[in-house]
Amino acid sequence: MSDVIIGVDLGGTRVRVARLNHRLEILSRHETLTHADEGLEATLTRIKQQIRSALPTDGTAVAGIGISAPGPLNPTTGVIVAPPNLPGWHNVPLGDILYDEFDIPVYTGNDANVAVLAETVHGASRGFRHVIFITISTGIGSGFIVDGKLLLGKEGLAAEAGHVVILAGERVSTLEKEAAGPALARQARARIQAGESSVMHAMVNGNLSKIDGAVVGHAAQQGDALALDIVRYGGRIVGLGIASLLHLFNPEIVVLGGGVSQLGDLLFDPLRKAVETYTIDDAYWRDLQIVPAGLGENVSIVGAGALVATRGGVEDITEVAAKIDAED
Repeated sequence: MSDVIIGVDLGGTRVRVARLNHRLEILSRHETLTHADEGLEATLTRIKQQIRSALPTDGTAVAGIGISAPGPLNPTTGVIVAPPNLPGWHNVPLGDILYDEFDIPVYTGNDANVAVLAETVHGASRGFRHVIFITISTGIGSGFIVDGKLLLGKEGLAAEAGHVVILAGERVSTLEKEAAGPALARQARARIQAGESSVMHAMVNGNLSKIDGAVVGHAAQQGDALALDIVRYGGRIVGLGIASLLHLFNPEIVVLGGGVSQLGDLLFDPLRKAVETYTIDDAYWRDLQIVPAGLGENVSIVGAGALVATRGGVEDITEVAAKIDAED
């Protein structure tokens, strides 16, 4: 029988585990609440329980366990450094812990790196060898495929596009601090407090502290002028960031995921305009695809499986995808 793969999505809210076949198709899934506030050991116990539930019982071999986890982390050592949504996790050698428990090879990756692998196997960037994936939600994360292989850097800390440093007026800031969901919400609250009108005020019954990125997005979709202006600003900022990335990496395709990206053309139009305006030549964007992500909530599970298939992103992801295509 063919080997199977165990994919783990470790998040601040849920731990999701799935058994996948060699085509990275989900055969079964299991999940539980993370309850990270209960501490490291309790969360580790839940992770192990979910993995155990997903292991095959018919003697089928397991090729490996892939883990999508919040960064920062070191994919080479399997150490989770200090994820903001997992209190008490500091330099946790999760790879070694799970290898000692199950005696199965373990591969770890931050959630954005894992997502770009998933999209390149089964999603929007399937068949491409030069890919930039950007997720825009409560933060801005990214993953890069360069000539078929995952860009990791010396300690696996590369490709953090959200933390590209920019000037916003006189402030030193980053793409994430200016264009992620909380940044859009912060701008909305400040402008409403300064006297601008918006349906957002009524949407939160006057409690401006309840304005978040989702509220801004819903208001923009209703045509609210203030929300639209904020979303366009966010799109322009991300577009400027992408223009810089195009100059550095010259990708074939840019894939945008995350909750903010679901605003569609409200975000994509100003983003594309910034790309076309501020790149040094249209050769950078003339044949470039800028598209929404193709996978939904399964992206982390499939990507965790792809970590195993590529031995942590070391092997060529497009060759893995080609093998899957040949077997279909």
